[in-house]
Amino acid sequence: MLPHETLLALASFAFATSITPGPNNLMLTASGVNFGFWRTIPHMLGIGAGFIALLLAVGAGLGSAFAAFPALQAVLKIAGAAYMLWLAWKIARAGEIDSGAASAGRPITFLQAALFQWVNPKAWVMALSAMSLFVRPTHPVNDVIAVAVVFAVVNVPSVGVWAGFGHLLREWLRDPRRVRVFNVTMAVLLVLSIIPMVI
Repeated sequence: MLPHETLLALASFAFATSITPGPNNLMLTASGVNFGFWRTIPHMLGIGAGFIALLLAVGAGLGSAFAAFPALQAVLKIAGAAYMLWLAWKIARAGEIDSGAASAGRPITFLQAALFQWVNPKAWVMALSAMSLFVRPTHPVNDVIAVAVVFAVVNVPSVGVWAGFGHLLREWLRDPRRVRVFNVTMAVLLVLSIIPMVI
């Protein structure tokens, strides 16, 4: 079991990395606006499940593959950037709220959100940082599980704030011009969030 001070530091780290802007949270805000909070729940749960799976894989030694094969990091960055650019395009082209274009679309599914974590550079940075900061060499299995449990408790409510924020904006964004500006802004922010991750 991690010492109490370490658990508190881990919880703070999990909260700070989960609540701050990034690809997941920008997409959740856009989904909350375009599809509402309830239809965005599978997306939120997929983020949580995919990230926990990534954490456990990194804790089991997958992270060391980056040290052994630096080219893997470049492949991850390219795949992640390409996927985020495609998502940004979809967000920018989202229709008006409750319009035929919006209803014809659908929010990101649980599985899509879970798989996205494996090409999300921010998720990899979070997972690698968490494992290097909070897993002791003397207690690797227990500490990896503790890190995963803390993130499981903290992550979904944190990202849910962004979906809720998007849902609250729905009424104000019923004006077609406003929602168009919002969607394009979210798409541009998503593209900008790629830059520090790929440099």
